[in-house]
Amino acid sequence: MTSIINVNLPQQSYEIAIAPASLEQLGQYMTELKLGKKVLVVSNPTIFKHYGEKAIASLKSAGFEVGSCSLPAGERYKNLNSIQKLYDIALENRLERSSTMAALGGGVIGDMTGFAAATWLRGINVVQVPTTLLAMVDSSIGGKTGVNHPHGKNLIGAFHQPRGVLIDPEVLKTLPMREFRAGMAEVIKYGVIWDAELFSQMEASKNLNQLRYIKPELISAILTRSCQAKADVVSKDEKEAGLRAILNYGHTIGHAVESLTGYRLVNHGEAVAIGMVAAGQIAVDLGLWQQEDAERQNALIQKAGLPTKLPEGIDIEGIIAALQLDKKVKAGKVRFILPTQIGVVQITDDVPSDTIRQVLQAM
Repeated sequence: MTSIINVNLPQQSYEIAIAPASLEQLGQYMTELKLGKKVLVVSNPTIFKHYGEKAIASLKSAGFEVGSCSLPAGERYKNLNSIQKLYDIALENRLERSSTMAALGGGVIGDMTGFAAATWLRGINVVQVPTTLLAMVDSSIGGKTGVNHPHGKNLIGAFHQPRGVLIDPEVLKTLPMREFRAGMAEVIKYGVIWDAELFSQMEASKNLNQLRYIKPELISAILTRSCQAKADVVSKDEKEAGLRAILNYGHTIGHAVESLTGYRLVNHGEAVAIGMVAAGQIAVDLGLWQQEDAERQNALIQKAGLPTKLPEGIDIEGIIAALQLDKKVKAGKVRFILPTQIGVVQITDDVPSDTIRQVLQAM
């Protein structure tokens, strides 16, 4: 059964299609999007080994001319060197304005492919085919693309919406457990910022830390409700002028933690989990949120097997300094997303440094 979610935008609306075994139909899916005949499939070696041949065979059988590019896995390779490699292969494959880059992978591959597509020939098509839970529910949707700068995450990037997003839940079966848990951080985020019903459904589940222990109907709800939440927010605010900033809940401190640990110690989802615990406690300390709700959030984070404490030895003053380099700083003030109840958050740039410091020290 296919679920279709629309992302309605002034310039280019598109659909998110969620369908089991849909990877085998990639060629047909892209034919229906009326894209040019040249496609460059971008992936990493691990994903390519599992799904590359299947994706390429489907595209070729639909009449596409297909090239491929394999980039190293991991956040620390999300940089301009990888983009240069991608440009070189785009040139070798003679990609044209009507051509398409297909991102087959997780958030790192999706972000880099989207950025390369945004900037090659001043912008060509990109189709997102996410293979991790995190990419399925979050990074493949909404057109944020980019790479990291040595001093901060995603400082180099562009908004470039995909022509479509194709989600095959079957591919989650080969996802390592740690990567599955990382994706659950973003799902919990949607529960806190937007969807109290999804939050309650996750609370009712005995286990959230492994795919095989979660009922298929909950996995279905996790995918459809998370994608719908992201689509709703992006449709209302494509370029993050206001509302879309709520999607950064947990990311402000999370990005600083990732950056300070060299993208090696904690993955993105783990950093977001730590950031949500911190933001939740800041909201409690500022009198915006009930302690009981913060504890409900933290219990869900723990149930998903995610960290609630800072990595040992991390420099708290370093985190506070790194916050100043965040993309969302305005007039020197750090913008925080803080919950007021489950399913509702507010945006504020009025969080005293001392409050941040106290919360981090307690973690």
